[in-house]
Amino acid sequence: MEQRSFDRLGRQVGVVGLGAWQLGADWGQVSESDARAVLDAAVESGVTFLDTADVYGDGRSEQLIGRFLRDNPGHGLTVATKMGRRVEQTPQAYTLDNFRAWTDRSRANLDVDTLDLVQLHCPPTEVFADDRVFDGLDTLVAEKRIAGYGVSVETCDQALTAIARPGVASVQIILNAVRLKPLDEVLPAAAAAGVGIIARVPLASGLLSGRYDEHTTFAADDHRTYNRHGESFDVGETFSGVDFDLGLTVVRRLAPLVGDGRTMAQFALRWIIDQPGVTVVIPGARNPEQARGNAAAADAPALTATELDTVRSVYDELVRPRVHDRW
Repeated sequence: MEQRSFDRLGRQVGVVGLGAWQLGADWGQVSESDARAVLDAAVESGVTFLDTADVYGDGRSEQLIGRFLRDNPGHGLTVATKMGRRVEQTPQAYTLDNFRAWTDRSRANLDVDTLDLVQLHCPPTEVFADDRVFDGLDTLVAEKRIAGYGVSVETCDQALTAIARPGVASVQIILNAVRLKPLDEVLPAAAAAGVGIIARVPLASGLLSGRYDEHTTFAADDHRTYNRHGESFDVGETFSGVDFDLGLTVVRRLAPLVGDGRTMAQFALRWIIDQPGVTVVIPGARNPEQARGNAAAADAPALTATELDTVRSVYDELVRPRVHDRW
């Protein structure tokens, strides 16, 4: 698999990683054996970057990955986790003492001495302008609790503020065929600064897989049911903030581009891989077949200029007027 660099972290990773939110919670039930099968399939397919968080299943996702790491010594994996969403979302919560407690818990869950990469997990906007927060993160690096740090963001403005911080190694941001705004300023700024870009929600919560229609329903404990209108967290995390029916229309407009030899999901992932400045894309997977299919997007041919132009034109026509300015 093609390797790309986190320059400020001094690491290279495969361009397709694995997002592990679904291994913890919020996507319906995933058994431990199914989670292990997903991890096995992803790594066997060349994935070297796993993204999790302390809040996914209240630590379950981290613990599952930790057991996988113990059973696969010398794995060569980079594991990124996130912190900050297990407490009330106030700027005052982002203190060095809390950082130490949160990272110590993640270190125990993952069974590692030093976390590869820790990201602030979509914190309040005020946090990005607080020097004390980033001084605290630098202290964690000095104490060898973490090897590096980054941020996961909701908005492009938050991303640009973080990129200007000299210690930030990565920015995780929603980027997909129905969320193009990061292409305008965020990706060029990150590339110029040597900051890695982790593209999350790459399939718009499965919309861009092409597997859903108007009759599709999701379990009650799936965020695509309970957060469809932003009831529990930012609505941009669910279907990228796009109305479900509108998303289906987008998929139907793009489907003729897919052709033979690739799936709609692989087309959508390849579109992200082809964007200059992207370091790694982190689709989730609920079964080994999905994990292998996602990883195969790394070896698919690059999209043609016509295909790229069509994605842009469909976005401009259908999506831009509804969501572009929101995030």
